[in-house]
Amino acid sequence: MTHRLLPRRRPVTVLAMSPGTRAAVLSGRMLPELLRVADVDPDLLLTGFRHDEPDEPGLGRRLAQAEVLFTGWGCPPLDAEALERMPQLRAVVHAAGSVKHHVTEACWERGLLVSSAAAANAVPVAEYTLAAILFTNKRVLESAHAYRAARAPIDLLRRYPAVGNHHRTVGIVGASLIGRRVMELLRPFDLRVLVHDPYADPGELAALGAEACALDELLRRSDVVSLHAPALPQTRHLLDAARLALMPDGATLVNTARGSLVDTVALTEELVAGRLHAVLDHTEPEVLPAGSPLYDLPNVLLTPHVAGSLGGELDRLVATAVEELERYALGLGFRHGVDRGRLSYSA
Repeated sequence: MTHRLLPRRRPVTVLAMSPGTRAAVLSGRMLPELLRVADVDPDLLLTGFRHDEPDEPGLGRRLAQAEVLFTGWGCPPLDAEALERMPQLRAVVHAAGSVKHHVTEACWERGLLVSSAAAANAVPVAEYTLAAILFTNKRVLESAHAYRAARAPIDLLRRYPAVGNHHRTVGIVGASLIGRRVMELLRPFDLRVLVHDPYADPGELAALGAEACALDELLRRSDVVSLHAPALPQTRHLLDAARLALMPDGATLVNTARGSLVDTVALTEELVAGRLHAVLDHTEPEVLPAGSPLYDLPNVLLTPHVAGSLGGELDRLVATAVEELERYALGLGFRHGVDRGRLSYSA
C-alpha cells in the first residue's frame, strides 16, 4: 500500500474490551501489528467506568491522553460521562461488528470518527450461511439422523425424491454486508435468489444476480429463507406466525442474524409439526430453555452463535481494525467508517 511511504505517527490508544476478548484477539502475531501503528499499553484495559472502585494503575492518566479507543466485545458504553474522562479522544476503532452496544449519541455529538470491522466479520457468517443453504437443500442433517437410526442402507431415491440444489430458490431477507456477501457466494450455483430489503436499490441487487421482491412474496416462493436483517423495533418478530405460514411445506429457515426477528413460539410449533426445517445460530432467548424441543428435532440444526468470527478468523477482524488505525495515523479516511445516519436501519 502506497500510504506506508508517508510520514508516520503512533496515536495514543487505549484498549476497551473484556479481558477474554483481549486474550482471544490480541494473541500471537496481531499484538505486534497493533504496537507497530499505535502507542498502546497492552496491559491497560478499559472494561467499565466504576465510580466506587479505583482504576487500574495508570489507566486514568492514559485515558486523559487517549486519542483513539481500540474496542472489542465487552467495551463499556461510551456515554457523555465516560467521554469526559477522554478529552483528547478523536476516534473509535472497533475490532468487531456492530458498534451499537458502545457508541452512543454522545460520541456523535463529540464528532468522533468511528470505524468497524463488520465487513471482515461478514465473511465467516456468509460462509456458514452458504454451507447451511447447500446442506439443507440436500437434507444432510435429516438423512444423517435416518442413517444413524437405521444403521443399514437407505432407499435415497424413494425417501428423498425432491432434494438437491438444482434450480431451488433462496430468499435473502436483508441486503446487509452479510446478505450481499451471501449473494456473491451463491452466484456460482444453479439457484434463484430473491431479496427483500426496503432500503436496497433493485438495480444493485440485479447486478448481484438477485431479484428484489416483497417479503410475503419471497416467503411464498423460497425453498430456503435466510435472515440478514438488523434487530430494530420494526423488525421484531418480522417472521410471525402468519408469515411463517406463508413458507412452503418443507422449506427451511436459516437465522444467522438475531433471534428477535422470529417469533420463537410460532417457529417452534411449525418445527415440532415437521412442516418446516431450520438452521438456527441465533434464537430468542439467546440460549433456549433446557426443555426446548428444538435441541432434539431431526429437522433443526441449532448452533451456539458460531457463525461469526472465531479462532483464526479473529485475526481478520484485528487486521482490518489495525489497518483502519494506521489510516487514521496517516491522516487518511477510514475505509470502513460507520455512518451515523445508517445506524437507524442497520446492525
